[in-house]
Amino acid sequence: MEEIKLDVQIREQMGSRQVAAMRREDFVPGVVYGGKHKPTSIKIERRPYERIRRLHQGEGIVFHLNVFKGEEKLRDYSAIIKEEQHDAVSDKILHIDFKRISLKQEIEVKVPVVAKGEAVGVKQGGGSLDHLLWELDVICLPTLIPQHIDVDVSALSIGDAIHVKDITLPEGVKTKHDPESIMFSVISSMKDEEAAPAEVDAEPEVIKEKKEEASAEEKKG
Repeated sequence: MEEIKLDVQIREQMGSRQVAAMRREDFVPGVVYGGKHKPTSIKIERRPYERIRRLHQGEGIVFHLNVFKGEEKLRDYSAIIKEEQHDAVSDKILHIDFKRISLKQEIEVKVPVVAKGEAVGVKQGGGSLDHLLWELDVICLPTLIPQHIDVDVSALSIGDAIHVKDITLPEGVKTKHDPESIMFSVISSMKDEEAAPAEVDAEPEVIKEKKEEASAEEKKG
């Protein structure tokens, strides 16, 4: 995975009013953590950042952050997104945390899991594909992070499953995920047949007559 360049500005104003003014100017406040440097407060232009996120939706992105103070470039480093904070109503990005990384050191990231093909148990057996594991924790160099993990589900019949241990990861990529975790399975989509009501044996006429006679004698007594 190639680094994506992103220019950011040093943020010197920290108060809530200043942050609100910054957001009105269409900037997003953020912080860069990790590495040998102290945390750096930055601000990011919203539109370029959101455009990158749309183009790489669902992918782990390695950024090459160019840190400016006005027109002066102070430093640059590689980073990944640590956390995004969104407005609960509008879903607008409110704050971004980045984590500095080294391109020469392995990192652990989450990668989307994608199903490929149509399971035979769905196509011919009328079952349905159950997607259980949507992200896989992988360990690799930042430049080797796969955009997604493709899993061929076409051979799955009803009752079959694919576990983490069953897939082959790209070269240089490994995982600490539980190998027994199920990623996909095909289950029957047929409704359970209604249980047939238990048949009630008719009471034999002879026994019924004897019960009636006994009841009549009790009344006479």
